[in-house]
Amino acid sequence: MECMENLWQFNVTYATDYSQLVKMISKPEELSVFAMYFEDIKILRSSFNHAWLIHVPRTKTIREDSLAHSARKQPFFIVHIDAELPVWFTDSS
Repeated sequence: MECMENLWQFNVTYATDYSQLVKMISKPEELSVFAMYFEDIKILRSSFNHAWLIHVPRTKTIREDSLAHSARKQPFFIVHIDAELPVWFTDSS
């Protein structure tokens, strides 16, 4: 979130296959173990016009997981920005 804020991006959607993270943000009272992080997230989130966090099932991210796995094996830093929205993103909007 801090990186997006520093890039002056104030309408963002974060997607994750980690359902516990989505649950932590949407229902923080159910996961008190994350309470110390939630205040920071609330403060950061308030700096955005719109900030969404959506759950994407792992079955929908096979290609992305493969790319991430390949990138971790590389001895250098890779940045990829694509003008095309992923199918799972357009389906969830």
